[in-house]
Amino acid sequence: MAFFLIKKQKQCFAIFYFFGVLCLFISLLALSSCNRAHNKTTYTIGFSQCVGSDLWRRTMLDEMKTELSLHPGVNFVYSDAHGNSQTQVQQVSKMLEEGIDLLIISPNEAQPLTPVVESAYEKGIPVIVIDRKTASSLYTAYVGADNYAIGRMAGEYIGSMTKGPFNVMEVMGLPGSSPAIERDRGFSDAIKKFPNVHLSNKIYGDWLKSNAESALSKVKEQLSTVDAIFAHNDVMAAGTRDILNNLNLSKHIKVIGVDALPGSGGGIKLVDEKVINATLLYPTGGKEAIVTAFQILNKEPFGRDNILQSLVIDSTNVHLMELQWSKINSQQNDIIKQEALLQEQEEIYKNQQVVLNILVITLVLAVVFGGLAFYWLMENRKINKSLELKNDEILLQRNQLIEMSVRAESATEARFNFFTNVSHEFRTPLTLMLGPIDDLLANEKLTALAGKNFKMIRQNAYRLLKLVNQLIDFRKIEFDKQSLKASNNNIVEFVKDVLDSFQLMAERAHIKLELSSTQKEIMLWFDVNMLDKVFFNIISNAFKFTSEDGKIKINIYVGSDNFVHIEISDNGTGMSEEESSLIFNQFYQADHAPITGSGIGLSLSKEIVDFHHGLIKVKSKKWAGTTFTVSLPMGDDHLKGAEKFLCKNEWPDMAERSDIYLADLDNLVQVHESDIFSSPKEFSILIVEDNPDLLHYLMEKLGVYFEIFAANNGNNALIKAYERVPDLILSDVVLPGLSGKELSVKLKSDLRTSHIPIILLTAQGSVEHQISGIETKADMYITKPFNFDFLLANIHNLINNRAILKEHFTSDVSPSEKMPGAKNIDKKFLNDFAGIVEQNLSNDKFSVEDICKIIGISRIQLYRKVKALMGCNITDYILSRRLKKAKYLLNNEDLTIAEITYKIGFSNPNYFATVFKAKYGCTPSEFKRNKV
Repeated sequence: MAFFLIKKQKQCFAIFYFFGVLCLFISLLALSSCNRAHNKTTYTIGFSQCVGSDLWRRTMLDEMKTELSLHPGVNFVYSDAHGNSQTQVQQVSKMLEEGIDLLIISPNEAQPLTPVVESAYEKGIPVIVIDRKTASSLYTAYVGADNYAIGRMAGEYIGSMTKGPFNVMEVMGLPGSSPAIERDRGFSDAIKKFPNVHLSNKIYGDWLKSNAESALSKVKEQLSTVDAIFAHNDVMAAGTRDILNNLNLSKHIKVIGVDALPGSGGGIKLVDEKVINATLLYPTGGKEAIVTAFQILNKEPFGRDNILQSLVIDSTNVHLMELQWSKINSQQNDIIKQEALLQEQEEIYKNQQVVLNILVITLVLAVVFGGLAFYWLMENRKINKSLELKNDEILLQRNQLIEMSVRAESATEARFNFFTNVSHEFRTPLTLMLGPIDDLLANEKLTALAGKNFKMIRQNAYRLLKLVNQLIDFRKIEFDKQSLKASNNNIVEFVKDVLDSFQLMAERAHIKLELSSTQKEIMLWFDVNMLDKVFFNIISNAFKFTSEDGKIKINIYVGSDNFVHIEISDNGTGMSEEESSLIFNQFYQADHAPITGSGIGLSLSKEIVDFHHGLIKVKSKKWAGTTFTVSLPMGDDHLKGAEKFLCKNEWPDMAERSDIYLADLDNLVQVHESDIFSSPKEFSILIVEDNPDLLHYLMEKLGVYFEIFAANNGNNALIKAYERVPDLILSDVVLPGLSGKELSVKLKSDLRTSHIPIILLTAQGSVEHQISGIETKADMYITKPFNFDFLLANIHNLINNRAILKEHFTSDVSPSEKMPGAKNIDKKFLNDFAGIVEQNLSNDKFSVEDICKIIGISRIQLYRKVKALMGCNITDYILSRRLKKAKYLLNNEDLTIAEITYKIGFSNPNYFATVFKAKYGCTPSEFKRNKV
């Protein structure tokens, strides 16, 4: 019954929830529909104005705003450059950056504004040029009057005033502006039709009243002979009338202007007040520009060049024009009032819509939350019961975790104890090795016989001892088993004692070793039994990477940060940024290290410095040296009470401790390949090993039997294999640069070296590693430690097998019958080689160079390859094949001796007979008669 009630509650909740979500969705859908109905597409139109008088610009702007009032919601961005072209360019650029849908521009000058208009057009923004054009045709539409037609209309109007002699003066606009040029050209062309009309003078008023008055004042003597003055705009026409009034010449001189703007100061008012006699209508084009803009934005058809019409306004029609402008202004004011009222009503509607939506959403949410509250009330009881069960389960798991933690801690402790005990067990046999070795080295007779081997044993025993010590120290610090016992000591003297251990090594390696300090005594709290390992590690690394005649310098100074800084720098090979960032990682080793290590030393050094609350940093540049800086805090405030050792610790025996670090540096092995003056060996071996001791050992042992080439990394080995083409390659697997497996793949895939047997010699002894090594096409995989006699036997075996293969390839058996044991790439080479020779047997000019060009290898490499696989030189092989073919032709073809001679590539029958007899003991004629 309880289950049934819970099920019914869930069904009720689902119904309530579904109903609430449905209502919420319907209300939001209604709200979205209303918003879409009232929010039409909004455009942003930018308008940049610059030219014309203030009245003319204001009239154009009013016309635009009147037309825009019919398109609510449009964002209209307006800027006025006040006759400055540079300012107009900046204003338009800012509009483009802020984002507009269409640009309307009235350019001040054509050339300066052309680039920014082209930029907008190329960005896909429609551009409407108004009043005057730019110097380019890259615009969407043009709106403006025809200035040439206006000038012509003015000329015709003046010409029609009288039939007698008539003198005219022209007051022009800005020099070089397109309206001034066009109006002047139209005016001049018109008055040419009237012989009685004479243009007496032209002056520039720059569109401004003051400039026009100034220019007229300079020619006032000529004004008395003038019958009419044509000014390019009404502003200059008004200035002209003022000058005439001042000179009492106003009665008989006609003044004609251009623009015919309404309102105070406009051309229509000036005509009505008889200030000027006539004005020509120059439409601003504001309304037409907005109409064209919406045609473009709404993807409707539009005209690209919209030329506005003009007319002459004088005393005959001025009153009619004033009445029309008054009516238009009245209608515009009515539109503005209606628009304001419409916006007010729309705002009220939006507020009401918001309130309605809030009420609907509130109601729906109330229903939904009511259902949720009921559901949560019922679910709360079940949750409480579930929480009680989970609480009991968590308590049980907590107890189990505590028990597992105790077990893990015990296991960690046991693992650490085991590791420490095993490491200590290593020390006993190492001690038993080092003691007798030192005794043997003290014996001069034994040293003379086997001194190198004794030193190698001693060196590697110390190397192993160093690794064991580092592992023990590292594990102690890692498992918090190491405690700091710091005492107050002179760090300068301490570093000097460490450095003295390397003096003999520095002299042998011809490395300059320097120590400098700002003070003779710098007292510092540190653990003398731990910190020396840091300096031994860093200085020994400096020796590894510093070549002969190099320099290692240690500088100690007290910094302003209350730290003592010990800088250890060298001018060795240095490191890249990537290597510097990884140098303190556990087990990391740089690829180019001349002596390989364990990768623990610097990681242990960092742990010890951190243990002293200090810092260790490295700064290095490839081929420019390395500087390690160890910074340790002064005083003892950073130390805990248990870390201070008030009794002064005795310093460790630096000479004894240095032995394990000098083992890596002592008797650095120089790789010497076989001497050219030594007795020649039949076969050669390339040994690739990065461990100098093992490399020297193998070179010394194998040098008795073979000519030896050596390389200490994979990249050098690849180069030497191509250069030397040895009879066998013995390579380690883990190498700097190319690994042994990668080296094997490259060599076996190359035609020049594919025949060379390869033995991989490595410490990776698992079955998986051995399979991986054989898959690289290596001939043998031998694990370390190895028995030298076993290695030597396998080397002889591989070389002997290669010799058997040579005999097979040089036998009389045809190439198609070669044994299947040869490598595929070698068989392909031999087949290709034999095929090339067979195809060219009849060519008496066929040479080794021809074969090299066809196969694509050098002459030396071809000789070595053929010699390695076939045991003979190329010339002997070609001669042998020619003689064998001659033998076949003599037995099977009815050809003359001369014909056979030329068919097998001999140019002289006598020479052929001599060679044939030397090979088979009889002349070709005798052979043919006997059919041997």
